[in-house]
Amino acid sequence: MTLYAKIVGTGSFLPAQRVTNEALVSQLALSGVESSSEWIVERTGIHARHFAQAHEFSSDLAYHASVQALDAAGLGPQDIDLIIVATSTPDMVFPSTACILQHKLSQLHEAAAGIAGAPAFDVQAVCSGFIYALTVADAMIRAGNARRALVVGAEVFSRLLDFKDRTTCVLFGDGAGAVVLQASETPGILASDLHADGQHVGILCVPGHVNAGAVSGNPLLQMDGQAVFKLAVGLLHGAALSALAKAQMVEADIDWLIPHQANIRIIQSTAKKLKLPMERVILTVQDHGNTSAASIPLALDVAVRSGQVKAGQHLLLEGVGGGFTWGAVVLRF
Repeated sequence: MTLYAKIVGTGSFLPAQRVTNEALVSQLALSGVESSSEWIVERTGIHARHFAQAHEFSSDLAYHASVQALDAAGLGPQDIDLIIVATSTPDMVFPSTACILQHKLSQLHEAAAGIAGAPAFDVQAVCSGFIYALTVADAMIRAGNARRALVVGAEVFSRLLDFKDRTTCVLFGDGAGAVVLQASETPGILASDLHADGQHVGILCVPGHVNAGAVSGNPLLQMDGQAVFKLAVGLLHGAALSALAKAQMVEADIDWLIPHQANIRIIQSTAKKLKLPMERVILTVQDHGNTSAASIPLALDVAVRSGQVKAGQHLLLEGVGGGFTWGAVVLRF
């Protein structure tokens, strides 16, 4: 008997504070940085993003997305025996955001305490994090080491932004998305393809670190946008084709492409290479910006709840991020 990991519930959460391009441009002007909503839209496709409040952390956003996903699956926290959180903005150096999320879920009600004891850990692959986490959870379920997994992407990237650098600070937002995976005899995740190349560490990074109680180095995001764009399109195309080949499928078999929502130009270029019309691409970048590891599960949940993604359809998920990391997953929903 072939065992699959199948998505049985999705959820998402955005902080209440919605920041439009116009509001962000006004904020930048106070620091002497010139920009415009038109400039942002033309280069990124982004119209707005959400920023967390000072008291909101990745685990808080992950909690709300997880509750939605569990409700959609008709399950409770006590039914979960594996938690993986993909994040580059953990609540603290340690313990993991996954452990913090586990504790918060255990307090939902008396029965939820049963989630304590399930393995919980973070995956750090930046914007590819959810693809990495989904692949790990799939492998653990197929190996019989878990029956039901909660896989979350959660970020508060606004904490890492340099608001004097208009080329980066306009791109990112905060949010979380979650899925519940369950062992199934019917096809779910069909194939995945993961990669990394550390020689490109410098083109997208936050090089600061904690040293003797203080931040050493630059704790704000740095990016070579042109280098990232040139790498991203080709690498995403290659990973997508590899994952499709492993699943014994071709581009035309895909009902929906759900890409990492980095910016509209990368998404359009990737779809064109895959010969997929934009009508078959799920887009949320215009409303959410780039939410890093959260962007794919966020977009998936939006598409599920809007009725675009339906049971039985084939989805291609793909992401690329700092590291340099990239990957793709093919699944039957």
